[in-house]
This record gives sequence, structure tokens and C-alpha cells, in this order.
Amino acid sequence: MEALKSSERELLKAFEAGEARALARAISWVENARPGFEGLLTALHDRVGRAHRIGITGPPGAGKSTLIYALAKVVRKDGERVGVVAVDPTSPFTGGALLGDRIRMTGTAGDDGVFIRSMASRGSQGGLATTTREVADLMDAYGFERVVVETVGVGQSELEIAEASDTTVVVLTPESGDSIQAMKAGLMEIADIFVVNKADRPEAARAAGELKTILRLRRGQVFDRVPAHHGVDLTELAKRRAAKPQATGDAGQPAEDEGPARWEIPVLLTVGHDGDGVPELVETLDAHYAWLKQTGELAKRRRERLLERVRAVVDRGLRTRVWRDGDGEALLDAARADLESGRRTPYDVAAEILKETSGR
Repeated sequence: MEALKSSERELLKAFEAGEARALARAISWVENARPGFEGLLTALHDRVGRAHRIGITGPPGAGKSTLIYALAKVVRKDGERVGVVAVDPTSPFTGGALLGDRIRMTGTAGDDGVFIRSMASRGSQGGLATTTREVADLMDAYGFERVVVETVGVGQSELEIAEASDTTVVVLTPESGDSIQAMKAGLMEIADIFVVNKADRPEAARAAGELKTILRLRRGQVFDRVPAHHGVDLTELAKRRAAKPQATGDAGQPAEDEGPARWEIPVLLTVGHDGDGVPELVETLDAHYAWLKQTGELAKRRRERLLERVRAVVDRGLRTRVWRDGDGEALLDAARADLESGRRTPYDVAAEILKETSGR
């Protein structure tokens, strides 16, 4: 890694002094992949790892931004600082973020303890921009106790938010059958906490109940509330199973078993616009973070995150080497006629590009 230039050293000095403008400049530097940005991240790497990194995802209209604003208000009362990376959809005209999340969080303006940065997803399939994790690193290194990453959309690709976070919160709405769709979307695999927001709506209790049933099915605990059917009393089966040692802790609390404690995924009800249920969400976030530390899961997740970061940086470097700095575009343009006529396939053209640029 090349030594930092004088301008980069000045930025680093201001960053370490806690200047908010330096943080904003550093984020722009990284987001735009300006020369030297990886050197800046390297210089700050030993300051990373102190923040609780929280990923918040869910379908559009679930009230995620409003909920984050309410969460920030609660933790600010205890003096904690919050950095928010709000990944907005990309503008089809400018390639920039649409800034909807920033608009919905304007109530934090003037609070030096809350820093919000909107980023464009820029076509990322998982709802996270390529540099989102690195921007979260900058906020961590800056000293925020909590770094919240909010992403758009919901689905299998949202596994990226789990890979970037210590705790993943999935926010759903009472309507539209989101809780049932959660099973199909793979959210059961990434959620550490479920939140049914806008709980002042009539269907909220039903949605929460459905989610809890799904979680019980996933844990194999559904039979303890199933009545006898066709002469078979499934409650007896549940009683026999309950007699065996197993993890059956309350939702949101570690459950004791013969091995490490297991986290039981809670389902919380909140009303983001007036703050109902948000203190309970903060308490649950803290409980999950404590569980991560106690069980060694936090260290495990962060080790996996480091390995994934190396892969991502290698992928980015290869793309740069092939397309920006190498002859990839020229080779592709030369093969255009053969591709269009069918004389060549995308696969052998790609193989040629890789072969010709691999030695650069």
C-alpha cells in the first residue's frame, strides 16, 4: 500500500480530531473511489470494531427511516452517538441517491451526535452499494457507538445486510402478508429481531402472531398449541418434547441448553412516528449485542466479515484492472461483430478478456 500523500495525512489528522467535515470528506473519498482511498481505510483500520453495527431492512413503506429516527432519539438520551448509512434507490438519471431517507430524518438536524449519509445502491443486487461496508467502517472509526445501515428492498439478496451487520433487524408492516412472505424471502435466515412497525393499525397483532407461529414452526415448537385432530392429540407430543432438555428461552432472550446459549428471535411491535415500542427495541438490541459477545458469535461474525471484505476488495480490484485500467473494453468492442453474428459466444470472449488481462 502506498504511503499517504500530504492531503490524505491532513484529512486523517482532522478525522482523528473528530471534525465532522473530515468524516464527510472521508466518506466522499471512499464512495467515489478516489486515488488513495484504500490507504486511508488502511490507516484507520485499527480504530474499527468498537461500534455496534445494526442492519435494518424491510419492504418499501415499512417505516424504516422513521423508526431509525425514533431509535436515534432514544439512544441520544443516554449520550450515545449514532451514525446512519441510508442506502437509497439509485436515480436513473444521475446515478445518485434519491435522498428519501435523509428527508424523513430531518428531525435530527443540528444534533452533532447523529450523522446521516445517504448512498446510492448503484445497481447492487443486495441493496447495498459496493462501498457501504467501508463507509460503515469510517463511522465506526470516527467513534460512533452505534452504526445503523438501512437498505432498500427485501428478499434473498438481503443476505448482504446480514453480512455487513452485527445485528439484523427486519421491519415489516401489518398489511400485505409480509409475515408469510418472510418465509419465502429467506428473511428467517438473516433476522435477529423482527419488528412489526405501524402497530397502531388493526392487523398488527395478527401479523405479529403469524410471525411468532412461523418462528415456532422453525424451532419445532408448534405442536404445543395444536388441539386434537382425527383422534391424535398433538399436545401430548408437545408435553413429551417439553420434558426433554432443550433451548426454550423467552423470545429475545438467550435460551440455555447443553451447548452455547441460543438466541430466540423476538417479534416486537412499534409505532415509529410516535416512538411507541422503540425503547423496548433498543433494549432488545442491547440484549442481542450482549449475547453476541457472551457466546463468541460476535467474534465469529466479524471474522467472516473480514474474509468477505478481502473477497470484495479483490473483486473490485479485478474489475478495475480489466475494465478501467486494462484492455477489457477494447477487446470487447473488437469482438462485438462476432458476438452479434453468433460466430462467438459471450463465454469465449470473456475467456479471452481474462486471459489477455490476467498478466497486467
